[in-house]
Amino acid sequence: MDDIHHILRSVQEGNPQAVQQLASVLYDELHALASRALASERPDHTLQPTALVNEAYLRLVSGKESSFADRQSFFAAAATAIRRVLVDHARKRAREKRGGNRLRVPLDGLEIEQPLADEEVLELDAALLQLSQFDPIKARIVELRFFAGLTEPELVKVLGASESTLRREWRAARAWLRSRLAQSHEA
Repeated sequence: MDDIHHILRSVQEGNPQAVQQLASVLYDELHALASRALASERPDHTLQPTALVNEAYLRLVSGKESSFADRQSFFAAAATAIRRVLVDHARKRAREKRGGNRLRVPLDGLEIEQPLADEEVLELDAALLQLSQFDPIKARIVELRFFAGLTEPELVKVLGASESTLRREWRAARAWLRSRLAQSHEA
């Protein structure tokens, strides 16, 4: 842990090599994060966890998110980067297919048991962007639970909120997303 704190301090001081050191120290955890994110994707997904970690890492070091106050903020930024990679990948595939019927997103509890199609990922991303405009905390919780696969205890550590608060926010976010996605299917 002392190494991580030292590396984080170097990142805050603007040392470009420190971000690479941080990623290599936390690589196994990043790989597990990517594996969990891909578990909810379709089985024939062309991205593998290693490729997803590499692409997310490139976004972390090249973007404005390369300043991390602590380990939790690093993983929050990593979850966002992973989400962006998956969404961009889905957009690319959707462009290649040029449309098709819109599919219903099965959000029973937002615990996805079946892989999502590219169109569903895009639809969920659009709803999350809308949610983040008026409630960024709820959007962050959904992003960390859904795209990063974090559990409630992990969310408590990352977000620093109580379990009861996180559960309440999670329920409200799921209800809002179900409602929003149902409206988009009616349109």
